[in-house]
Amino acid sequence: MPAVFLKDRSLLLVSGAEAQSFLQNLITTDITSLGADEARPGALLTPQGKILFDFMIWQDGDGYMIETDAGQRDGLLKRLTMYKLRAAVTLATSTEEGVTVSWSEDAEGSQGVRDSQGVRDSRFAKAGVTLIRRPGKHGDGNEALYDALRISHGIVTSGSDFALQDAFPHDVLMDFNGGLSFRKGCYVGQEVVSRMQHRGTARRRVVTVSAATTLPETGTEITAGGKPVGTLGSVEGGSGLAIVRIDRAGAAMAAGTPLLAGETPVSLVLPAWSGLVFPTSGDEASA
Repeated sequence: MPAVFLKDRSLLLVSGAEAQSFLQNLITTDITSLGADEARPGALLTPQGKILFDFMIWQDGDGYMIETDAGQRDGLLKRLTMYKLRAAVTLATSTEEGVTVSWSEDAEGSQGVRDSQGVRDSRFAKAGVTLIRRPGKHGDGNEALYDALRISHGIVTSGSDFALQDAFPHDVLMDFNGGLSFRKGCYVGQEVVSRMQHRGTARRRVVTVSAATTLPETGTEITAGGKPVGTLGSVEGGSGLAIVRIDRAGAAMAAGTPLLAGETPVSLVLPAWSGLVFPTSGDEASA
């Protein structure tokens, strides 16, 4: 059972009598339904509905723990402080540095993971993987193992797979992985993402990318018939992730037009857990 320490992750604590309502009115995640041992993805959006900060969030005693990229921590803390005003909320950085992830893809191994005192990552659970996140260093597995797992199940991370302030929650499948609520009240950027949902205008989606040879580097353009359809994100050997225009990719595949990452022929697959399919017309992909 691999246990990988992610040294570039940081933690924030949000506590106080109004911690739940404070976060519920700001972020994309519905934290009122968050299970006691569950970690869900979430984001704080711009007013235009794009991802300003992304993170994982779970219950921590009477408050909440937010896990984000170390490079985002101070900016996120500053932004939350700006919204705090007179709310009965305390915002603080955690003394723990980094996060350890451990996982099992078989039922027998799942029980052992359950006893590890961590929280279950709901994104991987949807893909049939029991993955636990735990603050601090509790393993020394190669981080490439975790990246390979993410890639195989279509789970993206900001920086490697998309740029902050450039992607909508739908682009990174937050409408399917539990990180985006359409039933709770208003939050920053909510009107835009709700409109995208109801009008079915989401066209950019996460795909897994495969090649018979080693894929080119992150940032390489993916094309069909010389026209761009997306950009390569995380890469491990011949497998990778990308956010692509699935309407363009679907039309290319239906027409037999080769897809290329740079000069390398590739195939694209939508994550099975999303239930999405490539459209072959102007319609949105659907389950």
